[in-house]
Amino acid sequence: MNLFVLSWKYTWSKPLSAVLNVLMLALGLGALAFILLAQQRLTDALERDVAGIDMVVGAKGSPLQLILAGIYHLDVPPGNIALADVQALAQHPQVAQLVPLSLGDNLGGYRIVGTTPDYPAWYGGQLAQGRWWQQPMQAVLGAEVAQRTRLKPGDRFAGLHGLGAGGHTHGDQLYSVTGILQANGGVLDRLVLTATESVWRVHEEAVALDDDDRAELEADREVTLALIRYNTPLAAASFPRWVNTTTGMQAAAPAQELSRLLRLLGTGTDVLQAMGAALLGVAGLSVFMALWQAVRERRADLAMLRMLGAGPWRLAALLLAESLWLATLACVLGLALAQGLMVALPWLLQAEAAGLVAGSAGQGAWPGAWPGVLWSVPALALVVALLSAALPAWGAYRADVATLLRGDAA
Repeated sequence: MNLFVLSWKYTWSKPLSAVLNVLMLALGLGALAFILLAQQRLTDALERDVAGIDMVVGAKGSPLQLILAGIYHLDVPPGNIALADVQALAQHPQVAQLVPLSLGDNLGGYRIVGTTPDYPAWYGGQLAQGRWWQQPMQAVLGAEVAQRTRLKPGDRFAGLHGLGAGGHTHGDQLYSVTGILQANGGVLDRLVLTATESVWRVHEEAVALDDDDRAELEADREVTLALIRYNTPLAAASFPRWVNTTTGMQAAAPAQELSRLLRLLGTGTDVLQAMGAALLGVAGLSVFMALWQAVRERRADLAMLRMLGAGPWRLAALLLAESLWLATLACVLGLALAQGLMVALPWLLQAEAAGLVAGSAGQGAWPGAWPGVLWSVPALALVVALLSAALPAWGAYRADVATLLRGDAA
């Protein structure tokens, strides 16, 4: 009988033990695969959304908070900055492009961002339906926002005050949906884009009592932050320091803060990987014990195989093949669990965080390309299988027929 067929029959001679060993191995491998996959996608998403942005300018505070709020839209910004200061900064000779962002409201947890058409163009945003906004109180929805809210061009909606769901509704100021963006797996998928004047109008109308109030508010208009692209890479050496020391604003370098953020995240993922490795080690020990016990219980079978002409190497290979069957089944199941969790992740996380680790959140698509980082999982399964089977296989290899028969008689 073929070695692999015989090893398959032996593997399932005790189905409960086989199932438990496969499940334990699958949980360990799946946990490691999920951590590796999430870590890679998170890193890719963070680097993708920051590409092309040389500096973020906002109110004084934490530079990392400014990056998280201004680029990834995950945190609360430190405050607002005067529109006049931002307009003056745009005229600086070291600034090639400046894109203002105004925050303050949301639609079902998705942030409403007042900006200019340069912002979606910065990320290569393309329309799937409708057209771009042409005047205040018109809005273009990201792909995920449109999917979750089921809004379409021509529909109207009211924003909620604040950056998270639960604020009061600006019911007297309605936005009109003019377009929906194509999904690109980036931050645009999770935003509602509109003209900066829309954000000003909503909040000014909420507090202004008369025309004098409106005129005063217009004179003191603010934006939340600004994204900047340099004229020359040499500006990175001096321009942020100039902003921090000569203005009332805070300059943050995305590349520097991204490295800091990845270091912070790396500590957490290292702990999770250690836990997954420990679980995998316990599963490997369980497989070793099952194979060691199998050698003791199958003395008569092994002796019969030896008398039929099977060499010691064949007995050792039989146990190795059993271990490989368990590892193969566990690897397939573990990878399926990891990929399934990645697909389900957008529905489990908050709207603003889901897209970071799942690409275009809410798309629900099974990952198309095999991530290179996952090749380490089958390799790890192979190592666990070989280590678990090494000692039992060596014991079977060294045992002779007489020893096997005496052990069976005893």
